[in-house]
Amino acid sequence: MDLSQQLKDIIEQHKHTEATDFDYLIGEGGYIPSNKEILTDIIAALVQGKNVLLKGPTGSGKTKLAETLSSLFNQPLFSVNCSVDLDAESFVGFKTIDYQEGKQIIDFVPGPLVQAMTHGHFLYIDEINMAKPETLPIINGVLDYRRQITNPLTNEVIKAKEGFNVIAAINEGYIGTTRLNEALKNRFIIIDVPYLQGEQLKTLIQENTELKDDQLMSQFVQLSNDLIEASQQGKVSEDAASIRALLDACDLSSMIPPKRAILRSIIDKLEDDREKEVVRNLADTLFE
Repeated sequence: MDLSQQLKDIIEQHKHTEATDFDYLIGEGGYIPSNKEILTDIIAALVQGKNVLLKGPTGSGKTKLAETLSSLFNQPLFSVNCSVDLDAESFVGFKTIDYQEGKQIIDFVPGPLVQAMTHGHFLYIDEINMAKPETLPIINGVLDYRRQITNPLTNEVIKAKEGFNVIAAINEGYIGTTRLNEALKNRFIIIDVPYLQGEQLKTLIQENTELKDDQLMSQFVQLSNDLIEASQQGKVSEDAASIRALLDACDLSSMIPPKRAILRSIIDKLEDDREKEVVRNLADTLFE
């Protein structure tokens, strides 16, 4: 039985319950969902060959989730990091001059999209809403029932091998992002990925940082909760509440005082002095 069928069977067995337990499949260091229905629903979409769009604040674990799914399905993960400079070659590949039997030839070097399609692997498109709107239509045919693309550099029609899937991620509301058009959005199953909090966050700290002090871990969990609340109230940006930055602070706190770790990992990344002061005050209430 292949892994996709195994995952289908697990979902079928648990579809009338509130959550499906994938802990024994994920293993230590994998993504810890705030709600296990999130993981169940994504897996259900992927085993049916659907594209998944992960939507959530920065540092909420979208990339870690994509890596965990890649591991769960035992599929290599090719990645594209979007920006305003992204062009077709960043997806498809590029031509280069090579030598074969002493003769100069024009060779094509496949990009992450072509590699993922031809090998039947996963493609992860990070911050897809950072790409220029005119760049993304090139992948429309890849994302719908056709599962194919005409390589603009070679005119070759590339059809995706079975197992190929697309996982994309967006951070909404950031400078430089654009709204996804409906044609593109409709090609995805959309999953909201919230910040981890409470015991799930504490488990994440235990499994992914050098911090071993239980009391300090609990204090960092509370700091994260306070930062998320401050972000929701508009007092700080989402960057201040990033779980990624919090984990860096936890790592450093295993070797230096916590407030200095927070300064290096969170506060000094912020541009606004008022935001820095909010984070500093929250840290002062929790750490000596």
